[in-house]
Amino acid sequence: MNKVELVYRELLFQALEKNNFLLTQKELSSLLGMSLSTVNLALKPLRRMNAIKVNPMNLKITNPKKILLYWASVRNLAKDVVYQTRVDISISEIEKNIPANCLFGAYSAYKFSFKEVPADYSEVYVYADSLDEIKKRFPSKSGQPNLFVILKDAAMERYGKITSLAQTFVDIWNLGEWYSSDFIKALELRINGILE
Repeated sequence: MNKVELVYRELLFQALEKNNFLLTQKELSSLLGMSLSTVNLALKPLRRMNAIKVNPMNLKITNPKKILLYWASVRNLAKDVVYQTRVDISISEIEKNIPANCLFGAYSAYKFSFKEVPADYSEVYVYADSLDEIKKRFPSKSGQPNLFVILKDAAMERYGKITSLAQTFVDIWNLGEWYSSDFIKALELRINGILE
């Protein structure tokens, strides 16, 4: 993910999971360890589409759904995958064998967040610090990949052991399996419930 996307993730985390719609650019810069100019660059399209309102002292998130859909449209999950392999055990067994320092994303993140799934799924997406332990546990094997690994960014640990609600949505939005639409519909219902 590029730095601009980290800003979108943080804005949505604050709005959807912390119920905080007021922030400052300096606060975002400090939380994410990036320059004010990068934060400002990330905010430009959001201002243009009236998803945020920037005041002299702060910025207000006025339409989190617009930010979410904009981020989903610019995210390129496939580009971030650094390792993929075929693992011939059940999805739940793959999940049980993922190293403890990894974060679950996509379908697994939904499952662990809500303790249910809207459809069966056949792929596991994880965010890892490095590939060493993953490759030991899940060596490279030909066939249709069902384990996908993305490198973690420095700010991810702030969100827990699974991706944030918004990142889960955005990552699944970028997947092409037939059941991804079932997960997106279920996530939209949950997000709409939060925003009502």
